[in-house]
Amino acid sequence: MITILMGVSGSGKSRIGEALATRLGQAFLDGDDLHPPANLAKMARGLPLDDDDRRPWLEAIVAEMDRYRASGESLVLACSALKRRYRDFLRSGHEDVRFVYLRGTRELLSERLGRRAGHFFDPKLLDSQLETLEEPAAEEALRVDVGPPPAEIVECIIRDGCHRTDDEHRP
Repeated sequence: MITILMGVSGSGKSRIGEALATRLGQAFLDGDDLHPPANLAKMARGLPLDDDDRRPWLEAIVAEMDRYRASGESLVLACSALKRRYRDFLRSGHEDVRFVYLRGTRELLSERLGRRAGHFFDPKLLDSQLETLEEPAAEEALRVDVGPPPAEIVECIIRDGCHRTDDEHRP
């Protein structure tokens, strides 16, 4: 099983992913670690990535996912997966991929990015990520609000959702 935590920068993909992987006794991989140096430099300069920039990154992530599959290991993966076609590529017809969409308000995400130190992502890129984001429907991904504490979010994911409010999962 491969669980992909997706969402824009500041949604907690890495933090929640690490906690979820620990709780489940699974490996964790941060997709940001697989960005080519040119992508990191571009984002650090405040320039958004385009589809051509993301292609080799997504290919590297799929290669890692295949490596885990081949070894029979489960994996928790943090990856923005902003567009439906990116998610389709990551899924690549495999039934063992589950997406969890970490969703937050622009205000919350901006606040989190403002507190982050030493990260390559320029917080000014949040708006471009929100514009690029194609929110997954409830049938494509478990949708989880990122406002509650990380431990609550992890438990919500493990329970495969929380109570529903207007087609959204909220702890």
